[in-house]
Parts: sequence; structure tokens; C-alpha cells
Amino acid sequence: MPIDIGKLVKTSSSAKSSSAFLFEPEDLVPFEMAWAWQREWREALLLEPFSPPATWLVQHPSCYTLGRGADETNLLFDLNQRNFDLYRIDRGGEVTHHLPGQLVVYQVLNLHCFRLDLNWYLRQLEQVLIDVLGALGLRGERIPGYTGLWLEGRKVAAIGVGCRRWITQHGLALNVDCDLAGFDEIVPCGLRGKPIGRLVDWLPGLTVADVQPLMINSLADRFSFLWIRQKIES
Repeated sequence: MPIDIGKLVKTSSSAKSSSAFLFEPEDLVPFEMAWAWQREWREALLLEPFSPPATWLVQHPSCYTLGRGADETNLLFDLNQRNFDLYRIDRGGEVTHHLPGQLVVYQVLNLHCFRLDLNWYLRQLEQVLIDVLGALGLRGERIPGYTGLWLEGRKVAAIGVGCRRWITQHGLALNVDCDLAGFDEIVPCGLRGKPIGRLVDWLPGLTVADVQPLMINSLADRFSFLWIRQKIES
């Protein structure tokens, strides 16, 4: 269902500058739909740069996405006989896998309101993940020279963003209780020899529903957001 962004932005004109719209669809969201939401919001921010940003927390049906210039040799399957949809999109990074049981966070925000430094933004997203894992009693780790988050040597979260005139798109994906089999069909993020993990392997019974409120709180703390919650149908 399309978002009436113009209406949302106008209704928030009296909100504080740190206000941000938060969308939490209950159902699985097709990747193309979430991508369209982001592009629409970005266009609104290009017209009204200091309107509130937006954040979506979603889960996708199984698919693969390739960043700008990603190397198709990291796809270990026949493109004519693939099991899931494949999208080449406008973010940095190589191939990644989205699927149920993975919490995906998309943010469309104007870095003029924060810091004009994309590296800073990536490190902030990593810190959001570190904070979430910390709230679960786990110690997430960065690996120098790479983007994402690891836990005991396994990559549990991928980060990939796009940025146009300092307005961001895309975001992060945290493996919570997803089936990891689909990752065997790719070289995740183009990193050979870097195994993939999921939080449920450390915390049996953990679900996305358990992690989602922690993610919301961490995003609010890290970016000083005051949430404007909005319902959206997928």
C-alpha cells in the first residue's frame, strides 16, 4: 500500500527536529515494496530536506540483493535456475540474503541534520547493533576494515547503504532466528571464509519480536529520535 508521504510530512511540521517516523509492518514485506517506500521518502526529503526522517523495521520473503557494482561471481547458483528473487539495487556492498527471521532496518534521513560523513553513519549503525546485542547479554564485535557485526567470529549482521545528496537509503540486516541455508548459495558480502551466524544459536528461543523493541530503543538513543509511530500495510 503506498505511503502518503506528503500528508505525513505536513502533519509533522510542528514536531521537533529530532522527530522521526517509525513503521513496523506486521506481515512480510516484499523487497520491491520496501525499496519503493524508501525512494518515495527520499524524494520527499530532497524537496523538503528538513522534514522528519523515516525508519522501517521489516522482514522480507526470501530474496538476494546485489549492491552497485557487485560481482556476480559471488552468486554460487545458476541465474536461470535460482530459488529466490534477485535484485540489483542502489546501495554499496556485495550480495546479501534477506529472509524471514532476519530483522531489517531501513533509514531515510538527511545527514545534514547529523554529520556529513558516511563513514560516521556506518559506524553508528554498527554501534546500534552492538547496543542491541549488549542488551541481550552478547558481545558484538567489529572487524577493522569491514562493515557489519560479528559474534564469536560469525557475521550476524550486514550493513549496506545508499546516499544521494546526503540523504540515506537502505540500512542493516540482523540474523535473529532465520534459516541460514540460503547463505550457502552466495559469498555473503563478498567475504570468503567468513561464516554467517544468527542470534538464536547463542540464545535458543529468541525471536524477531524479542529483538525488535531493543532495536527501536537503540536507534532512538543513537540518533536522538522521538518516534512518530505510523501504521502501514504491506
